[in-house]
Amino acid sequence: MGSQQILMIVLGVVVVGIAVAISLLFFDQSAEQSSRDALAQDCLKLASNAQGYFQTPAMLGGGNNSFDGITIRDCGMEADARGEGHNLSGVFSIADAEGMTVSIRATSATDPSKSVTVLVDMRPADPSRRLSVAFAGW
Repeated sequence: MGSQQILMIVLGVVVVGIAVAISLLFFDQSAEQSSRDALAQDCLKLASNAQGYFQTPAMLGGGNNSFDGITIRDCGMEADARGEGHNLSGVFSIADAEGMTVSIRATSATDPSKSVTVLVDMRPADPSRRLSVAFAGW
């Protein structure tokens, strides 16, 4: 084999190595974004159920226009002994519930320093302004 052929083989191996490294980087970023989106989606589902709880009369098991006393179970997720819900995406809890506002927090199952918080505020007349989503650690 000539030196030119060996040089081409080495160059090919280097190019393939760089391509593999770049693809792994993109895969990691995609996996992190997917995890973030899954947590946010689960929180939004719980927030939607919390709004249903808020609007349901107390005699039917709802909050009677209040979030006082709401639990993760009232939002449609099974709770453990600490009152937290779990799924493959993370750990979910009611961070704060008072009157017309409730805050639902999700902590990533893979990295506890990453979280998503959804705040539901039933005071605004415009329903599109009742939800806010905040990401921490991403």
